[in-house]
Amino acid sequence: MKNILIVGATSAIAIACARQWATQGARFFLVARNGERLEQVASDLTTRGAQLAASYQLDIDQLDQHAAMLQRCTSELGPLDVVLIAPGTLPDQIACQADPAVAVREFNTNAVSVIALLTPIANALEAQKHGTLAVISSVAGDRGRPSNYLYGSAKAALSAFCEGLNARLFKAGVHVLTIKPGFVATPMTTGLPLPGPLVATADKVGSDIVHAVEKRKDVLYTPWFWSIIMLIIRSVPRLMFKRASL
Repeated sequence: MKNILIVGATSAIAIACARQWATQGARFFLVARNGERLEQVASDLTTRGAQLAASYQLDIDQLDQHAAMLQRCTSELGPLDVVLIAPGTLPDQIACQADPAVAVREFNTNAVSVIALLTPIANALEAQKHGTLAVISSVAGDRGRPSNYLYGSAKAALSAFCEGLNARLFKAGVHVLTIKPGFVATPMTTGLPLPGPLVATADKVGSDIVHAVEKRKDVLYTPWFWSIIMLIIRSVPRLMFKRASL
């Protein structure tokens, strides 16, 4: 029976992961901004077999509230087996270009606030000398593209942070998984002109994540073909990349 902390627990991908773990009788501490939606998720997981589904309302940008949340989590679950970090937004690139305050706010939500939360969680896992820390980043962090470079730069920062964290915590027996989804059909991407053949369901991505946690992978591109796509994109010469409409 796993003790699992999920931050950003109302996201479609997080729910897909949690539903699979619930069938194994996991115990959850669920964290998200939307309290009403959070209670719905908790009830759903209990119905599916979760032994516990405690919930805690938190806006991750409120850095001074992180410690209280983690203290409550420890009192509810005890030692953690899996931590899934899944909060985030999909910024409007044009709005970020027009208003520095918007750019900073979105970067903070997608990178700074997540890094701030990861730091005490990593310390706790290091002290207990076991556990898996799974963090949802994005393929967008592999190379800055004109259409979403604010989002991509935030995810690049997060991915680099997780890579270093992985090397540090490996010595303590703690596993860090950086998750890089491509296009996923979720409420966050509704209405966007996504290329149909490359769009995955949240259930597919969730299944890949659960499997990667069990296999103790370091990096997960999901679906798998994004590892090839991003290898090609990273190899495009800079001059050609600048001239391309990506």
